[in-house]
Amino acid sequence: MDMGGVDRVDDLERDEALAEAIRLREAGRREEAKEQLVALAEHFPHDAEVAYQTAWVHDTLGLEAEAVPYYEHALEGPGLTEDDRRGALLGLGSTYRTLGRYENAVTTLTDAVNEFPDDAALKTFLAMALYNTGRAHEAMRMLLTLLAATSSAPEIAGYRSAIEFYAKDLDATT
Repeated sequence: MDMGGVDRVDDLERDEALAEAIRLREAGRREEAKEQLVALAEHFPHDAEVAYQTAWVHDTLGLEAEAVPYYEHALEGPGLTEDDRRGALLGLGSTYRTLGRYENAVTTLTDAVNEFPDDAALKTFLAMALYNTGRAHEAMRMLLTLLAATSSAPEIAGYRSAIEFYAKDLDATT
């Protein structure tokens, strides 16, 4: 795909423009970042990282519906680091949930938890989506298990085994 160095120049410009857009977003200049990222996404339509960053900035602006196609594109194939893939899965699942697309959220977040089983944030967002689909029992079990496993609060630690027991069967009695 090298056309006499043009792609190398484009790649360099892409890296600089992407870094600048991320700086703008992080500095709270999200509208400017969005404009730059949308232009980058048009110029680099097969770039997963650009798509992910474009989705992210749309999400931060409350433009969830506009973020979805960018998230979906970013996740279609390779090109994301493991951390960015995790972030894109969380962003897409959370965005689906915000838009009331609860089943899409559950599917996306379930797949994400299967891919990243130790990620507490993914499990938390999955629990919220499960609740939205009427699966409150499953959501509660997930959150209690997560709480027992991750809390350092002494009040929780003292009851860890009881919490773990009831997480398995909330209707259990002694």
